Amino acid sequence: MDTFKDFIDCDDNCPVKKTAQIIEGKWTTLVIRELLPDKKRYSEIQRALTGISPKVLTSRLRALEQRGIISRTVYATVPPTTEYELTRKGKGLEQVLFAMSKFGETL
Repeated sequence: MDTFKDFIDCDDNCPVKKTAQIIEGKWTTLVIRELLPDKKRYSEIQRALTGISPKVLTSRLRALEQRGIISRTVYATVPPTTEYELTRKGKGLEQVLFAMSKFGETL
C-alpha cells in the first residue's frame, strides 16, 4: 500500500482487514498482550484477565491457535499442564499492540 487511497480502498486481500480478522473479538488483543513477554499456562492467562470467562478464553485461544498466532503445548502431568506461547507470526503483532497502547495513552 503506497497511498492513503490504497489504504482505504482495499478488498478482501487488504492487509488491514486481514489483521483485524485476527485480533477481532473482545479479549483477543489482551490475550495476545499477556503472551508477549513469555509463554503462560491457561490459569495464568485467566488470572491476568479479570472478568474473562473460561468459555471465552478457551474460544480465543483456539481461534488464535488455528490462525497460527499461538502454539499450545500439553505436558503429560497429572493434571495435564498446558502452556501457550506466541509463534513467530504472533510476535509480529507486538508492534500493532504497541501502536494501540500509544494511541490509548492519548485518550
